[in-house]
Formats: sequence, C-alpha cells, structure tokens
Amino acid sequence: MTSQQPFPKDDFCIYYVLGERADDYTIPVNEADENQPHLQGVTGLRNLGNTCYMNAILQCLSSISPLVEYFLSGKYITALQKSCSEVATAFAYLMTDMWLGDSDCVSPEIFWSALGNIYPAFMKKTQQDAQEFLICALNELHEALKKYHQRRSYEKGSTQRCCRKVITNESSIITRLFEGQLSYGIICLKCENCTHKSEIFTVLSLPIPSEYECSLQDCLQCFFQQDTLTWNDQIHCSVCEAKQVTAVRASLSKAPKIIIFHLKRFDIQGTMKRKLRTDIHYPLTNLDLTPYIHPVFRKHPKYNLCGVVNHFGDLDGGHYTAFCKNSVSQAWYSFDDTRISKIPKTSVQTATAYLLFYSCQPFSIPIQKCKS
Repeated sequence: MTSQQPFPKDDFCIYYVLGERADDYTIPVNEADENQPHLQGVTGLRNLGNTCYMNAILQCLSSISPLVEYFLSGKYITALQKSCSEVATAFAYLMTDMWLGDSDCVSPEIFWSALGNIYPAFMKKTQQDAQEFLICALNELHEALKKYHQRRSYEKGSTQRCCRKVITNESSIITRLFEGQLSYGIICLKCENCTHKSEIFTVLSLPIPSEYECSLQDCLQCFFQQDTLTWNDQIHCSVCEAKQVTAVRASLSKAPKIIIFHLKRFDIQGTMKRKLRTDIHYPLTNLDLTPYIHPVFRKHPKYNLCGVVNHFGDLDGGHYTAFCKNSVSQAWYSFDDTRISKIPKTSVQTATAYLLFYSCQPFSIPIQKCKS
C-alpha cells in the first residue's frame, strides 16, 4: 500500500487536499524560513523504499510526548531486557534525533533494520499495512521494556492462606499508555446463563457501517452494539452443555490513556478485495467514550485527537502520510516522508483517515535527561 505516490516529489510540488490547492494555506516547514531554529519534533523521515507506512506510524508515536519523554529522559535504560533491547534502543536514538537534533530530516534505517530482524516482511521494501506495523512495533517495545508485578488474590469466600493465588502481570510504558481492556457479556438465549470474558487491546479495529459517509460515533456504536451469534457461530453453554444461540455485548472495562482506532477500510472476502472510501467524520476534541465504558470504570475525561495516519490509493498500491499535533507549538503538521507542512485544524479532517490517535490528557513538552 505504499508503492504509488499521490504527488510528484520535486521541489515545486503543488499539493491538493480534498480537491483544493493546499499550497494556498500551508507552509512547507523546511522551506518557510531558513533562519528560524529547527522546531522540536518537526522532523521528516527518509523513505527507505516503500516505507511510508513506517514513517507515518513513527511520526504519530513521536507526537505522543509521554512516550517520547520516557526515552529522552533515559528512563527506558533501567527497564531494558538485555535479550531483546535492540528495537527499544534504536527507537530511543530515533526519538532523540527527531526531538533534539538540528536536522530537518533523519533516517529511520537503524530502527527499521532492528524491527525487520524480527519481522522479515518489513525488510522486503514491499507494500505493508501501517496498522500491522504499529502492532508489531508496540509489541516489541513492550517486550523490551516489560517488568513483572505480582499480586495476591484469594478465592471468593476463603480466608485460608492455602487458597490464595499469585497473579503475575506484565507492565511497561506501552501498557501504561496504550493498553485497554474489553469486557464481553455473553448470554445464552435458551437458559439465560450469563458469563463474562475479557480481552486486552492496544489498537481497536472499528467496522465502517456506511459506504459513503458516517461519523466515528457511528463506527463505535456499531462495534459496541449487541450481536446475536447463530448457526456456526454459536457458543457452548456450560449450563445447557451444548452450543446455543448467544447474545454478546462488548464494553470498555479499561480505557487507555492513548486510544488508537483502526478504521477497517480494507474489505477482503475470499478473492474479492476493495477499499471503503467512506468519509468518516471524527472530532478533533472532546471525543466522549462514556457510553461504551462500564459505569464502574468511568475514570478518564474526554479524548482529544493527536495524530492521524492517512492512506491514499487502494489495496494494491498507495501511499501513507500523517497529521500530528506538536506538543511544543500546539500546531498541526502534515508529514509526507521528508516533506513537512504546517496545516490548519480544518485540514485535519479528511476522507483518507486510516488510524486515529486520541489522548485523554494534554501533552507537555518532552524533557531531556539532565546532564550531570
């Protein structure tokens, strides 16, 4: 999904956004004023050969200042697992170059190579899916930085020490920022027995209920609505001791600090493939997730958009870019590999959005580790 470029890549490129000339209201940062100092966090990334999917994801991760500060401050060093430290170390070096360097453009080659050693598909310089790359990157960062925590749990109604359980949890900067939990209520429609299951997520994939136009709330309502499982999808009921027609409803039992929505634009059914080009309207501020969070767990305020990954083209060829809000200037920027443009808020809403990054708290400026 990265082989075709939607725009010519010469110095006199004229952008078109939603059918309008974007150069009428955007200023290419790397051409705006050569006398101005380099703005922290506004750094282009070189395309290493069909790697715009990676560059778009890295720009969005670079816009999440709690994550960036964790690496710039050196906190990650004490958490590093020696057996798998290469990806996290390369990510730290890249964030340092993007936030503390004085270059308008840097190469992500060291990080790309480190992750490619674990996932060889990313090294082939072929089209890749940005959402899959994001999940792999977050997973490897977690593996490199995880710590184990133990807590003791007692069987319900028991006070005997022999009945206690030791539960081990894994925690990292990734789980603290990105990890959420879904709770599924499962009801057998024959005996009405109700059970519950939970599932951890870092990226929430949302169905698109319309082919032409809808809102992000429409996608969320579609995801969290009650489903009835029949025929081959029936679930085994422990009371009936047989598969039965079942009603299932999901809710958020833990809403993450940073919630990432994957809009399921790529529809593959057998040999049939298509991309949904639905214009999905999403808010820049005050996204309310309260209707989908279990009442007991409603702790977080409303969410604000901090990053968007866009996809142009179709399943067989396309291009990724990113829109990110900078925590220093509080302005929005468009990142297209090495080309950067400052954009107004009105340009952040597009029909090309593929991944949406929301934060439940405002971002501060990342702090560099103090030199002794």
